[in-house]
Amino acid sequence: MRGFLLNRLSQSLILLLIVSVIGFLVLNLLPGGPLAQFGLDPGMTQDDLDRLKEQLGLNRPLWMQYFDWAWRLLQGDWGHSFRDGAPVLAVIGRHVFATLLLMGTSTAIAIAIGTWIGIRGATHRYSLFDHVATVGAMVALSIPTFWFGLVGIYIFSLRLGWVPAGNMYTIGDGSVLNYLHHLILPSIVLSLVHVAIWSRYMRTATLDAISQDFVKTARAKGLSERRVIMKHVVGNALLPMITLAGVQLPSILTGALVTETVFTWPGMGRLFLDSLGYSDYPVVMGLLMFSAILVILGNLIADIVVAIVDPRIRLG
Repeated sequence: MRGFLLNRLSQSLILLLIVSVIGFLVLNLLPGGPLAQFGLDPGMTQDDLDRLKEQLGLNRPLWMQYFDWAWRLLQGDWGHSFRDGAPVLAVIGRHVFATLLLMGTSTAIAIAIGTWIGIRGATHRYSLFDHVATVGAMVALSIPTFWFGLVGIYIFSLRLGWVPAGNMYTIGDGSVLNYLHHLILPSIVLSLVHVAIWSRYMRTATLDAISQDFVKTARAKGLSERRVIMKHVVGNALLPMITLAGVQLPSILTGALVTETVFTWPGMGRLFLDSLGYSDYPVVMGLLMFSAILVILGNLIADIVVAIVDPRIRLG
């Protein structure tokens, strides 16, 4: 087990290094560079830009800038925002809870509903429910998230008035119910695509488990169909779903970026777009690294859980 963990950890660190190098190069090679926003100020002269570039260390070779940034990052200094001079970690910290709340709620919805649809579709193969679930999954996977968000706002906020059209809470009302009221629509919209993915994977995994010999043996012993499904099929079908949960993290983060923009949700996704538009590169790089750490950590945890549940994995 120790060798397995060290192997996965080393792979994760290498991947994090690659992400940091590519992200740093892409951001610094964009037209205008990190000082593009400052150049829009009519009162900013070329001498001012040169002086600012020297103060920020941007006049040095790119490889030196990267190593300096990476060294400070390892020491816990993620830099300071170009916009207001606040520490990058503090800026991200003000938005991370909103994103984790949205992601956590939508993931829970996707897992619960997607697992149920997948199991029921497999146990009632080619039934009306299975056909409707298949068509619904294809529709959810074919239509972009922002479209679902806009339609949801129009129907449930503007027309019916059931839920707020945006923001995380009503100013002056910090109650839990108020947070939940604002969370309903964006979390459902973000979960739609992942419900479709989970249901299709769960259906396939359940059908595969049903065809195994141990299920036939359980039925031959006279166990009820419900007990066979719940005790022998579901547990084995959920095993690949653990890996899927880790793999789905990048798409959930991407979906959160779109959803937060549509619903003006004050999370990391909206902060990323705002910072990118302002050319606030320290914050953009901080968000990129923070998201990469979340994704890699999620996949690492999924691998560890699978290895614990199925010892054959860590022996491979």
